[in-house]
Amino acid sequence: MASSKPRKIKIVNHGDYEILTPDTSKLHKTLRRARPDEPDPVARAEEALAQISGNFPAWMHDECDRLDAARRKIKENGISKETRLGLSFAADDVKGNSAMFGFPEARQVADSLCRLLKHIPDRSNIPMVIIDQHVDAIRAIIREYARADIASMAANLTNKLRTVTDEFLVRENQHRPDVLKAIRSPSLAPGE
Repeated sequence: MASSKPRKIKIVNHGDYEILTPDTSKLHKTLRRARPDEPDPVARAEEALAQISGNFPAWMHDECDRLDAARRKIKENGISKETRLGLSFAADDVKGNSAMFGFPEARQVADSLCRLLKHIPDRSNIPMVIIDQHVDAIRAIIREYARADIASMAANLTNKLRTVTDEFLVRENQHRPDVLKAIRSPSLAPGE
């Protein structure tokens, strides 16, 4: 039976982002018992993460630049398999890295863009304006992250983009009931 005792989480505020550090004491004890002669791998990993965490904002800006470059390639060359994959990979990286890098609000918008690219039957039908809105929203969230109202701003952007994206996807997938079901179903992933 799981313990009802709350876990201790250390929160360090760095102005424009916070670092949450869970209590790993049980993990440390278990590893010390299992391998008493080896250095603690959890402590080494935590130390390495702390050393590189100052780079997270710059890395997130790099991810945004890569997303914007993928969008520009589509504008210049049209939507081909190559340009679509470039945008899809960049959006998926923003989705996967944003929380770890300290920008969790960007994840939802990136997820909406990923859904758009995944569920559209004919990718050449994606209006460029929807791609632009997603990329610009992600860039705005990252750029304005120090704002006190970033959570509400990001939530408003996300809700509007998700609504527009889902309406478009429903219209484009009228002939695909299995895809319509996936589009209309709530996400099972936390934070989505």
